Amino acid sequence: MIEGRDIILFANDWGGDPLSKQQIASRLARKNRVLWVNSMGNRNPTVSTHDLRRVLKKLWQFSRGCQPVADNIFRFCPLVLPFHGNRAARWINRRLLGWGLRAACRKLGFRDMITLTFVPNSVDVAGSLGEQHVIYYCVDEYSQFTGANRTAIIDMERRLMEKAGLVVVSASRLYETKHTINANTVLITHGVDVDHFRTACMQETPVPEDVAMLPGPVIGFYGLIEDWVNLEAIRYMATERPGWSFLMLGQVKTDISAVRKLPNVHFPGRRAYESLPGYCKKFDIAVLPFVVNELTLASNPLKVREYLAAGLPVVATPLPEVQKLGEFIRMATTPEEFLQQCDALLEAGRRGPDLTVSRQMDAESWDRKVEVLSELITRLPGRGETRVPNVAGAQVA
Repeated sequence: MIEGRDIILFANDWGGDPLSKQQIASRLARKNRVLWVNSMGNRNPTVSTHDLRRVLKKLWQFSRGCQPVADNIFRFCPLVLPFHGNRAARWINRRLLGWGLRAACRKLGFRDMITLTFVPNSVDVAGSLGEQHVIYYCVDEYSQFTGANRTAIIDMERRLMEKAGLVVVSASRLYETKHTINANTVLITHGVDVDHFRTACMQETPVPEDVAMLPGPVIGFYGLIEDWVNLEAIRYMATERPGWSFLMLGQVKTDISAVRKLPNVHFPGRRAYESLPGYCKKFDIAVLPFVVNELTLASNPLKVREYLAAGLPVVATPLPEVQKLGEFIRMATTPEEFLQQCDALLEAGRRGPDLTVSRQMDAESWDRKVEVLSELITRLPGRGETRVPNVAGAQVA
C-alpha cells in the first residue's frame, strides 16, 4: 500500500452507499490523506423539487468549507455551474473549483498531490493543482446515463484521458473503448467487502423485523431502482408465482406502476448498507434483472459480488462482467428464463446464504484490488521523468 501521500479524489457525493469510489477511498485513507471532492453533477438541472433541494444542500455544504468525514478523509463540496456543455460555464467552473481546491489543499497542508478522479467533468482542473500524477478511474460509460449531455461528457472524458498518466477501468467493455485513447489503460474489476456480507451466513445475524414475516420463497434485489432495472421480469415472475415474495430494496427513481399494485412485490425503500447482510439472509435467491444497453454492457455491478459474498444463489442478466462469474451464477435474458432459473434453483434445494459460496469471493476483496492500484501508482514516473510506467500484469479480472 502507498503511504504518506496526499490524494485529491473527485467522485460522487460523500455519505451515500459505499460504492466503489468510497470503498477505494476508505482503504487508501488508512495510510494516506484524502480530499474527497463531492459530485459536480453529470446532467443539467431541471425545475423540480428534487433538484432545488439538491442545489440548496450543496450551497449549505459549500458554506461549511472543507470538513472531516472519516479518518484521514476530508470532504470538499464544490460550487459549480452544472452546465458542462456551455463554454462560459466551464470557464467559470475552472476558476471557482481551482480556487476552492487550492485553498482547501493549503488549509490541509497537502503537498505533491495525486489526483484520482472518477468523473470526466473534473478535466478542467485536474492536473492544474501541482499534482505529481493524474489518474482517471472509469467505472461507468457516463455519456449513456439518462439526462446526461452526451457530447460534452465524451469530449471531457477524452481530454481527461489524454492528460492522465494512468487510466483504470472496471470492465472489459470500458477497456475496449478507453485504451485506444490512452495506451496506459488497465483493467481492475470491482472488489467486495467480503467480511461484511459474509455475516449473512452467520446464525447470529438477525433478519430485519420489517421483512421477517414475508412468506417464502423470497426473491430479492437491492440497489438503485432506475430505468436500467428490468421490472418486466419482476412483474412476470410475481404474476406467475403469486405465492412468492419479491423484495425490491432501494431508492425508486423510475416508473414502477407496472408492478406497484402486485400484492407480492414489495418496495420498502433504501436500507442502510450496514443492514444489507440481514436482508440478504432473508433472500432465498438474489436477482440482477438488468436491461441490456450501452450503459449496462459497460457496467460491473457491485451487487453481484455482494450477493455472492453473502452466500446467495444468483440469477442475473448475462452482462460481460457478470458472465466472468458464471460458474456461481445462473444466467437469464427473458422474464421466462428468470422464472425458469429460479424454479430450477429451488427444486435443487439451493436457497438462502451458503458459507461455501461466500468463500469463493475471498480473492475478490477490495483490499486486494486497492493493493493493485497502489502498486500501479508506485510505478508511475515522477514529475519531469519521461520513462513509460510498466503496467504489465495489471489486469485484475
